[in-house]
Amino acid sequence: MKTIGLLGGMSWESTREYYRLINEKVREHLGGLHSAEILMASVDFQPLSTAMEKGDWDSIRNVLLERTRRLRDAGSDLLLICTNTMHKFAADIAAAAKPARLIHIGECTAAEASRRGYKKVALMGTRFTMEEEFYRGKLEAAGLDVLIPGEKEREWINKLIFGELCAGVFRDESRHRIAEITGRLAGDGAESVILGCTELPLILTPEESPLPILDTMEIHAEAAVEAALKSD
Repeated sequence: MKTIGLLGGMSWESTREYYRLINEKVREHLGGLHSAEILMASVDFQPLSTAMEKGDWDSIRNVLLERTRRLRDAGSDLLLICTNTMHKFAADIAAAAKPARLIHIGECTAAEASRRGYKKVALMGTRFTMEEEFYRGKLEAAGLDVLIPGEKEREWINKLIFGELCAGVFRDESRHRIAEITGRLAGDGAESVILGCTELPLILTPEESPLPILDTMEIHAEAAVEAALKSD
């Protein structure tokens, strides 16, 4: 079994779900008391969140590259960035991780959307994930038509993520509003919604969503387990 390195803490609310999902999936595959070989580097998210607000992406990159090297040097074979937004630095992190292999969350999600036969998908996440090319480009390169919420809704979702979900706050009012936004995207022709923030599955469940969900965290975790168990 290959060792999976988790670059986490962004936020720890979702990182603990990564740990749970990966171990559950290994047990499903292997049975018994099997669990995953995992190394983790977890950051203090507050300084990174503040840097994002200021647009200080260089300092964020430096922190993530330093943690990536720790995971590489500790013996990781595979690397997961346990957040969608920080895939903004995927190319730099992949280079720093070598010979460990980065598993890109956007590429995994695009492949799964195509496997399910979707052509037009909605994307929700931080405003960086929704608006910038680093993530949407992976989806569009796979032939997907990507819809995003309107400007005011994008701003609200961004505040929801950083102001509530990353702090472990899950309000019914917010659950209802995120479902309403999803419903409007369904009305615009979306066939599925990509939860492009690893905290969003904590508040929008398949039972409450007007659209089928592509849970990027679960897709990412499954891809990691498949790679870890695959014979070279």
